[in-house]
Amino acid sequence: MKALVYHGPHKKSWEEKPIPVIQKPSDAIVRITKTTICGTDLHILKGDVPEVTDGRILGHEGVGIVESVGDSVNNFKKGDHVLISCITSCGKCYYCKQGMYSHCEDGGWILGHLVDGTQAEFVRIPHADTSLYHIPKESDEDALVMLSDILPTGYECGVLNGKISPGSSVAIVGAGPIGLAALLTAQFFAPGTIIMIDPDDNRLGVARKFGATDTVNNKKEDPVKSTLAITENRGVDTAIEAVGIPETFELCESIVGPGGTIANIGVHGKSVELHLETLWSKNITITTRLVDTVTTPLLLKSVQSKKLDSKKLITHHFELSDIMNAYDVFGNAAKEKALKVILKA
Repeated sequence: MKALVYHGPHKKSWEEKPIPVIQKPSDAIVRITKTTICGTDLHILKGDVPEVTDGRILGHEGVGIVESVGDSVNNFKKGDHVLISCITSCGKCYYCKQGMYSHCEDGGWILGHLVDGTQAEFVRIPHADTSLYHIPKESDEDALVMLSDILPTGYECGVLNGKISPGSSVAIVGAGPIGLAALLTAQFFAPGTIIMIDPDDNRLGVARKFGATDTVNNKKEDPVKSTLAITENRGVDTAIEAVGIPETFELCESIVGPGGTIANIGVHGKSVELHLETLWSKNITITTRLVDTVTTPLLLKSVQSKKLDSKKLITHHFELSDIMNAYDVFGNAAKEKALKVILKA
């Protein structure tokens, strides 16, 4: 089969790899029909995730058709149409029983990280019974690919951890795909103000179409002054960091108001300065999280009922065999006006 393979920082190739086989009774082999590229994949290619070793097939999102299952798989069979979760869950360990699937003692975020991932023609899914979801008939595959990672990540790590409530004020720093996913799902809780902060006018325009009440271009204006002006000098109740660099986290520290929450989503490869000299007296909560995908069933129902239009996040389509070009487009998102790309196998 063909697959996108990591060969160290800034090195990747589209090459021939063996088709995966069942290794444990709980495994399933899935033939990929649609997948995508994540910002986390770009972090891996920068060298920000050193656990990823030379030769690893990247990718942790997708939908497909079950090709075969191990002897202990009960919920899926050959031919089933499935959504692949970016988080592998055994469903039995200490952390899984608490709903913290990302810390599963025999799983967590392993696809495209510690085991081969979904940017390939076939993928092995460990713990298939608790790591796959049946796709209802006549579902839109493109929309459902967004449920593998980006929507539950924005919702769980940003919206739920950020304690957004009706009438509250929210600032999302970073109008990339994950920030926009947080914007879409934040509206479940009817906040009064949603400020999107980003240096790209095109993405800010998209954010306004998606429901942002205010936008701030932090390349053209002081984002702290602008955010304080919008919030009557109070700062926001929730500041969501959706980039993963020191500057954006420190911006969140500067715009959160007393009693507020900083919810980190971004994948950070460098240390960030914590300004306790200004935060210690402000009753601030700082949250971190790796998505657990515990909300995937809820989000799946929301997409199926058309209460959540996840297809709005998709801007480009490619054949899977054109993945090298797709990475170039996704990696130059501002120039290409790219959000999420769909790769069709």
